[in-house]
Amino acid sequence: QVQLVESGGGLVQAGDSLRLSCAASGITFSRYHMGWFRQAPGKERERVGDISWSGTSTSYADSVKGRFTISRDNAKNMVYLQMNSLKPEDTAVYYCAARRIGISEYGRWGQGTQVTVSS
Repeated sequence: QVQLVESGGGLVQAGDSLRLSCAASGITFSRYHMGWFRQAPGKERERVGDISWSGTSTSYADSVKGRFTISRDNAKNMVYLQMNSLKPEDTAVYYCAARRIGISEYGRWGQGTQVTVSS
């Protein structure tokens, strides 16, 4: 059974940092690219960024570029989202997702973790 479980969310103040984690099980982790997405109340889900299966390639949405960093540890089946200089507009439910190598769509999703940034 495939499971992606996010953790690390919480309530922080603007300017603070937070690191989200996503634990994967039930998949051969190194065969999947991983992504982070977020959804704020009343808004559509948006892509935060991606990391390749090997961890050698990352890409980010313009809104988080330079502030957020995605990393992964294939030995531990973990992917991380380091968020620095948080802003109130970063408030959202954050999801990790897995995309099999060679497949264009993310097919596996976690349940999400809430991040709230107060001003």
